[in-house]
Amino acid sequence: MTALLKTEGLTKHFPVRRGVLRRQVGTVQAVTDVSFELGSNETLAIVGESGCGKSTLGRALLRLHEPSGGKVWLQDMDVTALDKRGLREARRHMQIIFQDPFGSLNPRMTVRETLAEPLLLHGLATPATVRAETDRLIDLCGLSRWHAERYPHEFSGGQRQRVGIARALATRPKLIICDEPVSALDVSVQAQIVNLLQDLQSELGIAYVFISHDLAVVRHIAGKVAVMYLGRVVEEAATEDLFDAPRHPYTRILIDSAPRPDPTAIRHRLPVKGGTPSALAMPPGCAFHPRCPLAIDRCRSVRPELRQVGQSRVACHLAEKVVGMEAGRAEAENPALTRRLAVLERARAGSA
Repeated sequence: MTALLKTEGLTKHFPVRRGVLRRQVGTVQAVTDVSFELGSNETLAIVGESGCGKSTLGRALLRLHEPSGGKVWLQDMDVTALDKRGLREARRHMQIIFQDPFGSLNPRMTVRETLAEPLLLHGLATPATVRAETDRLIDLCGLSRWHAERYPHEFSGGQRQRVGIARALATRPKLIICDEPVSALDVSVQAQIVNLLQDLQSELGIAYVFISHDLAVVRHIAGKVAVMYLGRVVEEAATEDLFDAPRHPYTRILIDSAPRPDPTAIRHRLPVKGGTPSALAMPPGCAFHPRCPLAIDRCRSVRPELRQVGQSRVACHLAEKVVGMEAGRAEAENPALTRRLAVLERARAGSA
């Protein structure tokens, strides 16, 4: 099967300039050498700590941030080589849902005007048909038609996110970048939005790149997961395989870090030390070695490349050792993830 989205060595570095002459004094390595493939009707989740490059990666895929290197293909179209006119046409098929629905909507435009703008811009509706098209989008995202004449400040957070989803759907995209679309919402509303995204995917065949901190949401919605650390993918696997048997120490620690409701419960977790290094001064070897409890001398001098280990692609010299450890069944040992997942499953069953 031909991939809908494919990246090869995608890189985005930001120059740091100081002084009156704005001389470059350093480089922030936000995203480095990221490669993956995503098929139609699939969901790839990108997870990691704040500052690991998840959102920058999502924006680089759309060229909202111009990549510093690498390639992005949408089917057979090289997105990184398009001129301004070609990129505008390509963005019909690649849309984004932002984390903050209020900040991403024009406060001076009603919902109908917000949805009509991309339809008219891309020639997907005429002045005679645009009202019917906006009504269709409003219905599709679970809003009432009388909401169409309201402004963003008149909605709740969940309703505003539905408007954001409707706007992303207006151009009939093949791919949507979901940049933490539920992180600012209450748990019950999160479940509604996640289930809406799943229903739209089933109905329209859309592919998602789903950026999130919430591992329970990722476990619920994604078919495969890529874990990022300091701008690089350190592990990529099918969701079941990654949660059942994480092979990178950072993935293990990330799953173990979800809060637990019982403070007396016995924890089997890898001890993490120190803080995240600066993206301005990357450590030699494996970027995670200053915090890794398993690091050996090789980790401090040789950067591991992604390699196939079992069902995962993992960048770790000790991947075979990690999966065999007692703490490996991280999800099963963490009832917080299990309970959050159950909330999402019950919400989906109730809406069926």
